[in-house]
Amino acid sequence: MKNKIFKYDFLIVGAGLIGALTAFALHKKNYKVLVIDKNNDILKDERTLAVNANSKEFLEHLGIWANFSSKPQIIKKIVIKDNINPTPLLFINKNEPMGNVIFNRELHEIVRKKLLNLKVLKTNIDLDIDHIRLSKKLKINKKTYSFKKIIISIGKNINLKTGQKSLIFDSGYYSHVGFFIHKNDHKNTAYEIFKKDGPLAVLPSPYFNKKKSTFIYSSNKKISNAEIHSMIKKDFRLSHGSIVFDKTIYKYPVIPHLKKYDKNFIYTGDTLRSIHPVAGQGWNLGIKDIQTLCKLTEQYQLDDKSFNSVYYARRMIESIIYLGFTSLINYAYENPQPISKSILKVGYKGLINFKFLREIFIKQAMGRINLID
Repeated sequence: MKNKIFKYDFLIVGAGLIGALTAFALHKKNYKVLVIDKNNDILKDERTLAVNANSKEFLEHLGIWANFSSKPQIIKKIVIKDNINPTPLLFINKNEPMGNVIFNRELHEIVRKKLLNLKVLKTNIDLDIDHIRLSKKLKINKKTYSFKKIIISIGKNINLKTGQKSLIFDSGYYSHVGFFIHKNDHKNTAYEIFKKDGPLAVLPSPYFNKKKSTFIYSSNKKISNAEIHSMIKKDFRLSHGSIVFDKTIYKYPVIPHLKKYDKNFIYTGDTLRSIHPVAGQGWNLGIKDIQTLCKLTEQYQLDDKSFNSVYYARRMIESIIYLGFTSLINYAYENPQPISKSILKVGYKGLINFKFLREIFIKQAMGRINLID
């Protein structure tokens, strides 16, 4: 027993939301999984998640969706506005809801509890990533382990010595997140308003009635809470009625980036890519990372030398498109030159006038289109 090596299929570094879900999904596929995290407790995160139709199905398949104590709020319609085009753009799908809004923290608590019950999660473990790369065997809590695959899911940390970022689009941006109660029913409608200093999204929030919403305003400009309150009241007084804000507005850094291929590790979620929160799709892309990984385990052996390269090939195309598109849209609205205004007008009118084009955008937003299998 002294020299025993514990053999596992996967080591997952990081038990955040995507890391924890990756571990649970692989465990459900009967792989031997160990998850390590440097934090013993769940990090305080008061944000909501916009869960598209594909991600909801994924959570249902894992048996998680029915565990929410709060009431997920359905998104039936998305309204998009800007200061260039006079007519709002409407995204509606008659066959099923566009998505749902849930609490980040609640989902994280549900999944972490499942991992603890399965005894596959070890906390207060802070391993150096470079040490993991160079070691064929790892000592964790005085036990020696070997792993066929190592997954890194530690969030938006782009300062790793290993796996240097290959693309980074901008810096200095922050998302300001908060909640407000309103007099009128939100009618299960989400809003995206493109402003000169950054996009403002307002979503229906989980609540006992339909009179609470959450907002996400992203900008690289300094702005006070009072200015954010004033902006939202101006834009939503007519649709939502009188508004009363929660006391706290949370502030999170926005770091759009994309990691390059790494033959030693598999990156998932925000560790692989982080996009500007224009489209609200960052977390849903992380779910697609997990789905791609699970599908690969059905097509390749874990010791196949092409496993990692195939994974990256399948995830890079969509990641690059989303990173490029969201950064370009944000730049165009913040720098309203004649040519950028013309491009935005043409694209906007195309989505309004051509139903087939609008339906493609709707299906993509719902996660119903896979750019590569």
